[in-house]
Amino acid sequence: MTRPAARGGSRTSADRLARLLNLVPYLLARPGIEIAEAAGDLGVTERQLREDLELLWVCGLPGYGPGDLIDMAFDGDRVTITYDAGIDRPLRLTPDEALALVVALRMLAETPGVANREAVERALAKIENAAGDLVGAPVAVRLPGDTQRVEALRSAVEGGRALRITYYTAARDETTERTIDPLRMLMVGGRAYVEAWCRRAEAVRLFRADRIDAVAELDEPAVVPPQARPQDLTGGVFRPSPDLPLITLRIGRGERWITEYYPCERVEAGDGDQWLVSLRVTDLGWARRFVLGLGPDVTVVAPAALADQVRAQALAALEAYGTPVGGAAPSADPAVGAVTQ
Repeated sequence: MTRPAARGGSRTSADRLARLLNLVPYLLARPGIEIAEAAGDLGVTERQLREDLELLWVCGLPGYGPGDLIDMAFDGDRVTITYDAGIDRPLRLTPDEALALVVALRMLAETPGVANREAVERALAKIENAAGDLVGAPVAVRLPGDTQRVEALRSAVEGGRALRITYYTAARDETTERTIDPLRMLMVGGRAYVEAWCRRAEAVRLFRADRIDAVAELDEPAVVPPQARPQDLTGGVFRPSPDLPLITLRIGRGERWITEYYPCERVEAGDGDQWLVSLRVTDLGWARRFVLGLGPDVTVVAPAALADQVRAQALAALEAYGTPVGGAAPSADPAVGAVTQ
């Protein structure tokens, strides 16, 4: 009964030891750093960092007397290491850490439109040289999507050229032609995007590379208006706001993945295995296609307009099958009742 707890405790002790061994060189490189800032950098709470610092007081060289133990000075909420007891270099990377770092840098080097690509490649070469024995086999990273299209977009961004694109907008299920003035290329959620001033919308828009059906570089420079600013995408591409439509669905167990994949404003347990889920959507047209693709264990609770649209399209789909020869028309009520309320 005690073995699982013992393994967990051992892992916690190992994690803390690694953190303590890295903490001293970290603080040596940042004398006078605020404890709150250090805790944020190290991914621990301020309380945990203070406990680690208290433990460092009694760590040091054999003899464990004055001049042997790690020493530090505090100035309010700032800390400075005054004696490191020889622990002045960070730990070497583990194989997993080395591999993760190499993959991340290769992904960054492959990202279209990234600035200072030469600096990224130099850093990657140094790390691969230092961690070559740990990583083992060479690592190859390839970004998803149409490579030629991404390269064409990258070339236009770096060359400062305007583009004419044919773009599929999934939210409205339509394809349009646009002239855009590229601002930058970026990766969000593993997908390549070009952020640009759209002359059609007269606003900054984000275009997913794999939804650009055709791209042509124009013989004119990109002209970005002064008011155009890159968007903050730290929270993802889709940013729910109160002005967007709010829909409420009753979902079964098989559709609970919705709550992990989409930002939901409310998730409540309902009868049995059912949940009530509320989320913002770009428009009701997208929501209609979304609901129809989920299956019979989803019920539209609100708004009524969405329920009407889903019901109408479900009926139209059933009618498209026609009446079998010598038989009666299929009843639409069960299917329609499964997706609308």
